Amino acid sequence: MSDSDRTPRVLVVWCPDWPVVAVTGDDPVAVTEDGRILACSAGARAAGVRQGQRLKLAQRLCPELELRDRDPEAETRRFEPVVAAVEAFTPRVEVIRPGLCAIPVKGPGRYFGGEEALAAKVGAAVAEALGRPPVPDAVPGAVAVPEATAEPSTEPTEPAGPTGPTGPTEPQTVPHARIGVADGLFAAVLAARAGVLVPAGRTAEFLAPYPVGALGDEALAELLGRLGLPTVGAFAALPAEAVADRFGPAGTVAHRLARGLQPRPLVPRDEEPDLSVEQRFDPPEPLAEPLVFVARTLAERLHQRLAGAGLTCRRVAVEVACADGRTASRLWRHEGRLSATALAERVRWQLQAWQSAGAFEDGRTDGRTDGRPGDRAGGQAGSGQEGFTLLRLAPDGLSPDQGRQLALWGQAVADDRVERAVARVQAVLGHAGLRRIEPAGGRGPGEQQVKVPWGEPYEAAAPADAPWPGRLADLWPAVVLREPAPVRVLDEAGQPVTVDGRAGVSARPALVVVRGREERVSGWTGPWPAVEYWWDQSLARRRARFQMVVDGGRALLLTVEGGAWYLEAGYD
Repeated sequence: MSDSDRTPRVLVVWCPDWPVVAVTGDDPVAVTEDGRILACSAGARAAGVRQGQRLKLAQRLCPELELRDRDPEAETRRFEPVVAAVEAFTPRVEVIRPGLCAIPVKGPGRYFGGEEALAAKVGAAVAEALGRPPVPDAVPGAVAVPEATAEPSTEPTEPAGPTGPTGPTEPQTVPHARIGVADGLFAAVLAARAGVLVPAGRTAEFLAPYPVGALGDEALAELLGRLGLPTVGAFAALPAEAVADRFGPAGTVAHRLARGLQPRPLVPRDEEPDLSVEQRFDPPEPLAEPLVFVARTLAERLHQRLAGAGLTCRRVAVEVACADGRTASRLWRHEGRLSATALAERVRWQLQAWQSAGAFEDGRTDGRTDGRPGDRAGGQAGSGQEGFTLLRLAPDGLSPDQGRQLALWGQAVADDRVERAVARVQAVLGHAGLRRIEPAGGRGPGEQQVKVPWGEPYEAAAPADAPWPGRLADLWPAVVLREPAPVRVLDEAGQPVTVDGRAGVSARPALVVVRGREERVSGWTGPWPAVEYWWDQSLARRRARFQMVVDGGRALLLTVEGGAWYLEAGYD
């Protein structure tokens, strides 16, 4: 049996802008994270707001924009009815993240009359769960594969509906949700974003026009671009042996994805070890909060068992059982990247989602995870014999662990003692209370770093090492302001200093007025002009940066934009 025959068909349900759906607010509204726009409503998008924008730019483009902080718990809670609707077709629902879930097609497709019928039924069920009327059924056989010669989309996360040998198609979509089917999860996610059903065996053809950045490996994408392989199809055409020799294990995985195959070949096992971990409660535990603390211990034990067996898992099943015999389970994406704290946090989200959906409405589930009393999600509190009797974490999709790259003399990349200390601090501050710094794309010092919760995977919206014309030299400021502060820059005559469209300075800067205090300029350099998104009037931005030294030896990084000056950072 060939690899392509063994690549499972996957159906993905994608709810666009789910962080916005999960919060309440009047259109236009946007959800923010780490000082940038994470997602926005249709009204905000029409005004020019885009994902990844700085808050100041988004508010300048849409002054009436309402900003809301991201609420992962609300996202999980609001997504539970959607998952429950999909779960009616098969219990094997995998939650990749709130707003995105997947199911295998083989069994449900046969039962419900084929992939197209299954997609239509799932779409109608999801529409009902979202409280929206279902859209009319798509044209039978609504499939699409882009031609190999088509111009690839510059934004693989929002590709336009492609056309191909079957002609233009009407995507299988419902309000706030899209359905996609393809060979393997990677291609199925892209198919859902495009709203198409890719025929079996034609996934490689569907993926071919996408840029190599869609494979999710920035370093590999940059290298392939320099080698003249800008698209997934060009990369897939290379011999597998040559890719393995040149790019190693990471390149092999990306090459298999580009060909529409599984990330790794299937390895038959005579007997798969039982590495699940569980905790039983006797008497039954009526509150959800103790389960969250137990989940952290179970997650640590699960990681230890996987490490001892030399395995890693792609998913983790969270299972709970109640005193009345009812059980509930949910799959969460893992891919070996979730720490024990992050996995415990997902258990908490899942318990809250189940409670909000009334999954345990006959049992006493009125205990919130913060320990405060609250109303139960449906019905009255049950008797003392009701509650949770079991919490289990079961790994799914086991595969050999590729290990970690060690330092020159054998030290681990992250010392285990540091990991344990970080875990203790994170347990006190909360999962998002301790963050790490990750590089990001941008020109200003405030744009080149983002804060990510410790243990969470991070995918940069723009590659940090890509060419960024107008970026300053690698001389990092000691202090970067969260939001640039307005200042005035004057010449010797007390007149404002201006910069024209050719980056010409009207006069030598003599004074910088910061919060009403005048500081004399003893030295300056610049400007470093930067023209961004000149091809899109809604996003176009023109600014220039200056470095100035004031009396006392203090150095400042100033930005001029639209005739106004701002203090962006300071040097020690």
